[in-house]
Amino acid sequence: MRLLLTSSFFILTSLAFALSPDEQKIIARVDAHREDFARDLQEAVMVDSATENLAGVRKMAEVFNRQLTALGFESRFVELPASTGRSGHLVAEHRGTKGKRVLLLGHLDTVYPGGNYRREGDIAHGSGVGDMKGGDVVMIHALRALHEAGVLADAQINVVMSGDEEAPGSPLEVARRDLIAAAGRSDLALAFESAIGHTGTVARRGSISWLLETQGTTAHSSGIFSAAVGAGSVYEMARILSGFYTELRKLDGVTLNSAMVAGGADGELTRTGGKVAGKTNIIPQRTLVRGDLRFVSAAQLGEAQAAMQAIVTMGNLPRTSAVLKFDQGYAAMPPSPENYALLAQLDQVSRDLGFGEMTAFDPRARGAGDISFVSPPLPALDGLGLGGNGEHTLNESTDLSTAPELVKRTAVLLYRLTR
Repeated sequence: MRLLLTSSFFILTSLAFALSPDEQKIIARVDAHREDFARDLQEAVMVDSATENLAGVRKMAEVFNRQLTALGFESRFVELPASTGRSGHLVAEHRGTKGKRVLLLGHLDTVYPGGNYRREGDIAHGSGVGDMKGGDVVMIHALRALHEAGVLADAQINVVMSGDEEAPGSPLEVARRDLIAAAGRSDLALAFESAIGHTGTVARRGSISWLLETQGTTAHSSGIFSAAVGAGSVYEMARILSGFYTELRKLDGVTLNSAMVAGGADGELTRTGGKVAGKTNIIPQRTLVRGDLRFVSAAQLGEAQAAMQAIVTMGNLPRTSAVLKFDQGYAAMPPSPENYALLAQLDQVSRDLGFGEMTAFDPRARGAGDISFVSPPLPALDGLGLGGNGEHTLNESTDLSTAPELVKRTAVLLYRLTR
């Protein structure tokens, strides 16, 4: 027992030497709000703020607006034009005179509707517990710790929580105008997408959506495969998707998802659903597929798009045609020496806190994020939020016991950046 007490004392003493008095105050404030984290996450998840729920997104902004205002931020909701089909963003600024000007990124929207929070011990379930209302709450609690420790007053911090990260409004130059403007008032950016173990994200893949349409000749089903009628649109679509699966998997870091398919005598497909018409004895005239393409660089995007177009246009089945179109998307966030330098600072913070080493996460296993709109030019680091399982599904969950470590690491990093 004496040996155990001596070891514990040694560890605590070592941490005390690694952390400044202000940083020790910050850590104490995080510990004081451990139970509040679960409460604040529950409040956020109980707001249904799926991207298409414009009123819900605004209601979510009101929750975080209240919390940021209490910390001394000038906070407001910036509405997007109705033509974008999206609600808007929460933009907040803490005016100070010291240190780096730091941009903090979160988002208000979720893939699936919320209002479904439940807890089983340390495991919390619900839409957005990881992606990324949990990350937003990590951000808020880190700022709260700085505020209560009396070290936020002179910090220069901008916050942008977008209302449409999961399905951006169009055109992107309008939907991301306020984010880019905030980047112009900042020296570096930190984003709160889900943490993955003891890693930081110095690079992310880009993402772009695509729509593929095939056309065939419709007729009685008994005539399919004949010279007069041909193969029909569904077989042509199957040929192309099989080619995508075979060829695109050869590109390291590329993923290609065929998300929704509608085919028949007629078909319609929006970004969130569709409908078909026809019968089993009618050869399908029109088939549509929507999906996304993810890539690690602009060069790889070009290579993948060229490969897809070649598959679409070469070797069409009899009496069919196909057209592939790409929408606007997220650029890839490339790694840079500046991003690795930020990771090194996070690593030092983690070691000083006794949490161990932080390494770079492989961007090939990461999707797109809003941080790609600001880095470059800004040095940036992502993956600071609450990790989760089952993201983008109806079974999303997170481990609340990991929250204090994440909040402490972010709070001390922010303190050191803003001195």
